[in-house]
Amino acid sequence: MPGVFADELIRTPRQTEGPFYRTTWPLDTDNDLIIVNDGITPAVGEITHLSGRILDAKGDPIRNALVEIWQVDNHGVYLHSRDTHAERDKNFQGFGRFPDRLKGEYYFRTIKPVLYPGRTRHIHYAIKMKGARSGRRSVMSKASPRTSATESIKKSQTQRRAPSVTVDFAPIKGSRIGELAARFDIVMGFTPEA
Repeated sequence: MPGVFADELIRTPRQTEGPFYRTTWPLDTDNDLIIVNDGITPAVGEITHLSGRILDAKGDPIRNALVEIWQVDNHGVYLHSRDTHAERDKNFQGFGRFPDRLKGEYYFRTIKPVLYPGRTRHIHYAIKMKGARSGRRSVMSKASPRTSATESIKKSQTQRRAPSVTVDFAPIKGSRIGELAARFDIVMGFTPEA
């Protein structure tokens, strides 16, 4: 219809890297954070299938992006030399990468984030394109026993943006081991080059 413009999607806000982005490369960097390399012992935690799309503000997929995630293990410990408050789960990879080539989509098998002092459940993201980091985002669980994700977001984000950084971790119907699924679409604040 002439004169009518499509609304832009709410951009996923940039956030600080935080203190625990990897300081060294872990033994394994694939998109399955539950098993390290060819190990047979899985990480402890609620297995979560995390997927989504990398989009521009118009909703078009951004192809050829490298998606990185990092998060705490089931004990609330990052894979980082300075995080020594508890023993780390050596079977949890803690950091993963997913290189998209065609569709602007990503997939990780990880655990549902746990609480740790002063923070709600969350997973950190970094999006890289053409060798340059294009910004960090975090996704937070909508429900948390001690801290409401929405209350935490109000401190740093507007109410309008809260839905762009929160997601439900829903049980997968028919899963015999109680697996969860979470879908988080990241809307970048620029239009990629053709």
